[in-house]
Amino acid sequence: MFNDTHLVKGTIFDVKEFTVHDGPGVRTTVFFKGCPLSCIWCHNPEGMDAAPTLMVREAACTHCGACRTPCVHEDCKPYGRCLHICPRGLISVAGREVAAGELAGKLAPSAPLFGEDGGVTLSGGEPLLQPQFAMALADCLHEHGIRTALQTSGFAGGDTFAAVLAHIDFVLFDLKLADDAAHRRYTGVSNTPIHRNLAYLKRSGKPHVFRIPLIPGITDTEENLSALAVLAGDSPVELMPYNPYAGAKYPQVGRTFLYREQPPHMVNLSLFRHARLLK
Repeated sequence: MFNDTHLVKGTIFDVKEFTVHDGPGVRTTVFFKGCPLSCIWCHNPEGMDAAPTLMVREAACTHCGACRTPCVHEDCKPYGRCLHICPRGLISVAGREVAAGELAGKLAPSAPLFGEDGGVTLSGGEPLLQPQFAMALADCLHEHGIRTALQTSGFAGGDTFAAVLAHIDFVLFDLKLADDAAHRRYTGVSNTPIHRNLAYLKRSGKPHVFRIPLIPGITDTEENLSALAVLAGDSPVELMPYNPYAGAKYPQVGRTFLYREQPPHMVNLSLFRHARLLK
């Protein structure tokens, strides 16, 4: 049934099919544009800004100058260069606006592939930055019988977090750093609202898993992992290995990759005596 929920629009930068690491079962992941954190190890720099982001693969550029020639394409005007003329196809824009009903309709044919456990994961960026769109998309997907998961940093107002949670079937909640000063240093924001929403999630009874990215020299220390184990309590936990190619896309979006990889610590799984590890 078509209603106003279908018309709610949001900005996404990617849709990936057959993802098996973004929640239970076989899934499709929708990547929301914009993130309130600026983690120095982020592997999706094109998702940081809320607005569409110009991406140029400069390393393969022959500097022919064709893209600097004035053009009449409306979609090129915001960027001061032609998006379509590059002979090697090196120019693109990450980010497009889409209506919840339209996107859900495009994802609906995959419903039989998801089975009982799979579905669509709302990821990012940070879906909680676009709460109305996140709720609308989840509702539209439910109309097609598709279960939803939210992958989030947990950084949002308490009312926003609770409202979105009510529309979601499963939550993947990132935990990075237990110490607030360290969290500010490496992500740019306080973890106070994250801890508040973590506690709410545990009380809510909503199925969830806490995911800890193992960033060598930052999050994989004994001190941090011990503290995160206490925060997670009896909730399930996944340890996520660091992506060594995280910095590859930064030059394409005009950003500098600030993290310099360090030797990883030996992760002591006994630190999670209060949490069940999901493999």
